[in-house]
Amino acid sequence: MNYLRYNTELPEILNQFFENDLEKWSKKNYSRTHTTLPAVNIIENKEAYEVQMAAPGFKKGDFNIELDNDLLTISSEKEVDNEIKEDEVFTRKEFSYQSFTRSFRLPELIENEKIKAAYKDGILKIVIPKKDESKPKPARKISVK
Repeated sequence: MNYLRYNTELPEILNQFFENDLEKWSKKNYSRTHTTLPAVNIIENKEAYEVQMAAPGFKKGDFNIELDNDLLTISSEKEVDNEIKEDEVFTRKEFSYQSFTRSFRLPELIENEKIKAAYKDGILKIVIPKKDESKPKPARKISVK
């Protein structure tokens, strides 16, 4: 009897596991238009933060980057138009529209006016310099008198 009870419960446990994981993944990794959100790396060093976003196939002008108080928002909307030649006939053509929005809350001690962005080889890089107050201070030797 224990074997039958275990056997009937196992599929339910697996279903819950996979449904919850897939639901969380889809909500986290897809935009409103059901396109995949670009993956992001955030690197911190002594001088700055660097946001790296993988966005191949875009152009520099496709990005909109805004800083509103401490909220950095990176977004893009682009329609891909595949040109159809006069002698081509198609029975189905699906439009390609890509859009995404990613937002990040920035720490207080950053240089808002010195943020820079560059796009090269499919990677958008945003460098966010730290204010001097937030940079680590070197150890100082204090003499005893």
